[in-house]
Amino acid sequence: MVPGSRPDPAAASASGYEVTVCTDEAAQDRALTAELAAGLQSVPKDLPPKLFYDDEGSRLFGEITRLEEYYLTRSEHEILTRAAPEIVALSGAGTLVELGSGLSQKTRLLLDALAAAEALEGFVPFDVNESALRATASAAAAAYPGASVHGVVGEFGSDLPSIPRAPRRLVALLGGTIGNFSGPERQKFLAEIAGLCEPGETFLLGADLVKDRDRLLAAYDDPHGVTAAFNRNILRVINRRLEADFDPKKFAHVATYDDEMQWIEMWLRSEEAQEVYLRRLALSVSFAPGEAVRTEISAKFHPAQVSDELTAAGFSVLAQWLDGAGDFSLTLARRADGSPS
Repeated sequence: MVPGSRPDPAAASASGYEVTVCTDEAAQDRALTAELAAGLQSVPKDLPPKLFYDDEGSRLFGEITRLEEYYLTRSEHEILTRAAPEIVALSGAGTLVELGSGLSQKTRLLLDALAAAEALEGFVPFDVNESALRATASAAAAAYPGASVHGVVGEFGSDLPSIPRAPRRLVALLGGTIGNFSGPERQKFLAEIAGLCEPGETFLLGADLVKDRDRLLAAYDDPHGVTAAFNRNILRVINRRLEADFDPKKFAHVATYDDEMQWIEMWLRSEEAQEVYLRRLALSVSFAPGEAVRTEISAKFHPAQVSDELTAAGFSVLAQWLDGAGDFSLTLARRADGSPS
C-alpha cells in the first residue's frame, strides 16, 4: 500500500468490497490551493476540471450523457455492445481496472463479457469522488458476488500507484476522458499508465474523434442548458471547499472549438465587472466584463493518432474499433516489454 492511503476493512467485511482512500476531501482541498492560486492569476484564467465531479456535478454529467446532442456515450456503448467479448478474448484479462469509474452500462458490458467468459476475478474502480466510488463498489459487489471488488479513491496525478496488483488486469479509460489532457500532459499520463501495467497487461482507451465542428459544439453547449449548469457548478464547488464567493449567475457558459489544437474549450464568461474573494487562499480575483476563465479542454483525435500515442507510451496496439458513424474509437493495447520509447 502507498504511504498515506488507508484501507476500509469495515466496508470489505460488511458489504463484500474494500475501499482504499488515498486522498480525501481535506487532502484535495490542501492540494487545490496552489493549483487554483496559479490558475486564477494566469492569462487566461484557468480552473482544474477535476472540480466538476462533486455529487451534483456527477449527477449533471449523468444527465448530459443522456442528451441527444451528446453522442459520445451512445457511440462508445455501441462499440462495447459489439466488441466487448472480443476485447475480453484479446486481453486475456481477469480483472477490470476502470480509471474515472462510474458503474454505467458501458462498464457493465465489460464486466458481463468477463463473467460470460468465466474469466471475471476482480473489479477495481478508481475515482476522485469518494461517495460515487463507494456506490460503484457496492453495486459491483452485489452484481458480481464471485468477484473481488477493491475501490480506490484517488487522483490521476498522484495516486495511480495505489491501484492494487491483481492477476491479468485490463485497465480501461473510457468516455473520452483522455481528451482532457493537453499533448504533453497526455504523453506523461499515458506513460504513467504504461508504468502501472505489467508487461503483457492490457489498456483500453476511449477517444472522441475529429468531426464537424457544429456537432462538436452542440455536444458541449446543449439547448437545454444542462451543460451550462454542469459548467457553473464548478464555481459552487470552489465556494464550498475554499470559502469563495463566486456568484454562478454572473457567469455565462461558453463552448468554442480550436481548429488548430483540435479541441473543445469550455469557458465561464463574466457578465460584468466583479471581484471574487477566496478566503482560504486570502486571494481577491478581479474579472473584467466579458473576461472568461477556462474550465476544460476536450481534445479530439484521428484514429491513427491514438495508436501512435499509445505506441510512444510503451504499448503495442492490438485492435481498434469505431462506431458505425465513425464518431468514437476504442483502442486495445498491450503493455510492451521494456521501457517506453
